[in-house]
Amino acid sequence: MAQVKRGRAAAQERAKEVYARLAAYYPNAHCTLDYKDAFTLLIMTILAAQSTDARVNIVAKDLFKKYRKPADFLTVPLSELESDIKPCGFFRAKAKSIVGACRQLVEKHEGRVPGTMEELVALPGVGRKTANVVLGECFGVPAVIVDTHCTRVSNRLGFTRQPDAVKIEQDLMKVWPEKLWTQFSHLMVFHGRAICVARGPKCSQCPVNDLCPFPHSAEGKKVAR
Repeated sequence: MAQVKRGRAAAQERAKEVYARLAAYYPNAHCTLDYKDAFTLLIMTILAAQSTDARVNIVAKDLFKKYRKPADFLTVPLSELESDIKPCGFFRAKAKSIVGACRQLVEKHEGRVPGTMEELVALPGVGRKTANVVLGECFGVPAVIVDTHCTRVSNRLGFTRQPDAVKIEQDLMKVWPEKLWTQFSHLMVFHGRAICVARGPKCSQCPVNDLCPFPHSAEGKKVAR
């Protein structure tokens, strides 16, 4: 492995090469939630916390036949909604967040999902990750989406050393080209699922192995054992 150069300028150049290789390796990288519009994506992203996109996609098929707009979530007992989303886990907290968000959509936004970070994070249960997913996918706003895969992969690649999602987002915004933020985030997810997994990462198969300090670090050698 060639020595990985340090400094922001070097990281920016390396990030461009990482992007090019991962984009070639995962040409179909995309958001794996099967959403129809900003509203369904908002709800599905809330449901996806501590769950899988595959599970949420299954639940959503029936969920959005029953609840077609924000006002529909306000017409049933909370216990009924909890039952409808139970397979996604943490269903009580998620049901409260969904109802709270839908109430604000109805009362403050005429039933429409707003298109700014400030308005989105003001909705109950919506943090920066959820807001960035919606902004990047539905409003064409470049957004760094920090989930568990992005956190792990970007740390291993040395683009950040932070454990906190907000600080990771800030670091990556400085390194990744703005126009690539959203797609770069999707590539992090695909790579984190396929190669750069939490345990036993497949470093020998990694298309960016020579651009990554992790395989040659003490931590990387320990994890690979």
